[in-house]
Amino acid sequence: MATSLFQLVGLLLTQLILFHLSDPSVALALAKPPQVAHSTWPTTPSSSSKEQRRRPPLVQSTCNSTSFYDLCVAALGADPSSSTADVPGLCTIAVSAAAANASATASSLGNASAAATTPEADRTLLRTCADKYADAREALLAARASLAEEAYDYAFVHVSAAAEYPAVCRTLFRRQQQRPGAKAPAYPAELAKREEGLRRLCTIALDIISLLQMREPSI
Repeated sequence: MATSLFQLVGLLLTQLILFHLSDPSVALALAKPPQVAHSTWPTTPSSSSKEQRRRPPLVQSTCNSTSFYDLCVAALGADPSSSTADVPGLCTIAVSAAAANASATASSLGNASAAATTPEADRTLLRTCADKYADAREALLAARASLAEEAYDYAFVHVSAAAEYPAVCRTLFRRQQQRPGAKAPAYPAELAKREEGLRRLCTIALDIISLLQMREPSI
C-alpha cells in the first residue's frame, strides 16, 4: 500500500512537470539563462572576476547612455587607453575624437581652398568654413581642459559651441546660393557628412558630460 502511494505521488509530480513544460513561456524561461539587469549609470569593473564576467565593459555601459551607441563604442575603442579609463577618462577620449574630426575637416577645407582647380569665387567660402571647423577644434580643446579641472558645466558649454560651428558653414553655402545671379556651389555632400559626423561625436561627449554632472554631489 505504501509503495502504491509513493508511485501515485511520483506520477502526479511527473504530470505536473510535463504540464508546465508544455507552456511555451515556461519552457523558454527554463531554457534561457538568467539576465543581469544593467544600471543606468556605468559602474567601474568589480574586483570579483565572476561578477566582472556578468557586467558589460565600462566603454559599453557608458556608450549605452549616449545617443549613438555604435559610434561611441567605435570612437572610444579606437583609443587603447579606453580599456583602463574611468568615466571622466572616457569623456576626455570622446572630446578628443571630436577635436580630431574637426581638425581633419579644417585641414581638408583649407587644402581645397588653396587648390589651383578651385574657382576664386569659392575659395573665400571654403576658407571661412575651414576657420569654423578650426574654431570647433579650439572649443573642444577648451572642453578637454575643463574636463581636466572637473569643470563639467564649462566643458558642456564648449562642446555645445563646437557642435554649432559647422552649421554656420552650411548657412553660408545656402546664403551664397540665394544671392541674385550667384553661381555658388551646392553644399557638398562630403562636407554634409563631415558636419553630421562631428555633430554626433559632440552629442556623445555631451551625453557623457551629463553623466558626470549627475554624478557630482549636490551642494
